Amino acid sequence: MGKGGEKRYFDREFKCEAIRLMNEGKRTVRDIAKDLGVHPNLLHQWRRNYRTDAEQAFPGKGHLAPAEEEIRRLKRENEALREEKDILKKALAIFSKHPG
Repeated sequence: MGKGGEKRYFDREFKCEAIRLMNEGKRTVRDIAKDLGVHPNLLHQWRRNYRTDAEQAFPGKGHLAPAEEEIRRLKRENEALREEKDILKKALAIFSKHPG
């Protein structure tokens, strides 16, 4: 949280630049964090995320990595299919009880 309790958001470019500064090794992480106005632990977290998967790191505010987005989409689709199946089961039960 930033000063006054407001949540701050940093774009991918900002985070990548912070990581670049850390990787140069010319300054301490503490000094870089102070200049950028963030906590040193946050810089370490960004660097870990970047090292894990540089291409998918920092997808943006409100966005998920493509694999996570696909999982979310498939879960929604799965739920819709379950609901359709339940409706068809109920319809079959109704029509089975009352022949034509």
